[in-house]
Amino acid sequence: MPLTAEARARLEADAKEIIARYPQSRSALLPLLHLVQSEEGYVSPDGIEFCAEQLGLTTAEVSAVATFYTMYKRRPVGDYHVGVCTNTLCAIMGGDAIFAALKEHLGIGHDETTPDGKITLEHIECNAACDYAPVVMVNWEFFDNMTPDKARQLVDDLRAGRPVSPTRGAPLCTFKQTERILAGFPDERPGAVAAGGPAGEASLAGLRIAKERGWTAPDPAEFPEKTASDAAPEDEGA
Repeated sequence: MPLTAEARARLEADAKEIIARYPQSRSALLPLLHLVQSEEGYVSPDGIEFCAEQLGLTTAEVSAVATFYTMYKRRPVGDYHVGVCTNTLCAIMGGDAIFAALKEHLGIGHDETTPDGKITLEHIECNAACDYAPVVMVNWEFFDNMTPDKARQLVDDLRAGRPVSPTRGAPLCTFKQTERILAGFPDERPGAVAAGGPAGEASLAGLRIAKERGWTAPDPAEFPEKTASDAAPEDEGA
């Protein structure tokens, strides 16, 4: 569905604010893609045209970026994007089993959305939280040390509108609301920013052990800078 005049006017005002943050306007493309996703729930052809017009780019240039990064969706996303990490560590710790359980439970596959529009399921290559494997993310908030049973309960609660809190990080909001925050606008929900909190215990365990044992990283000053003469000689006869 094309952007309405009202939506376009709203997006144009927000886009001007975003673009003004950058010395070169084209640097605003990534947040602008999040902005149009906050309006439509995905990056539509109209959204690509809008970004191109605002930044003086071609639609091909915008499409190249939108299709490169997996956070930009080409089909409408549900209220809650549920990403299950199936990369190596999460997979062997149970990520594959979680993803299989959710596919069966929800009746949808990868990058598909439930008929009620509540849940979009996706397998994610890495959620950057290996110390809490297996990990599920809902609208990019962490749910750590998951199991198939806990994952099924999680999506059931989301679909029923019951309160759900991530293991760490801000309280959940909808996918569109999350996208507006990723576009660079403040999270105005009371207490949401403070709820992020510090790093978790599993993330800090290695640092604590290093301090207890007096381990430190090498001082860069101890290593002379590499010069051109240090480079490996060219192969003879090259």
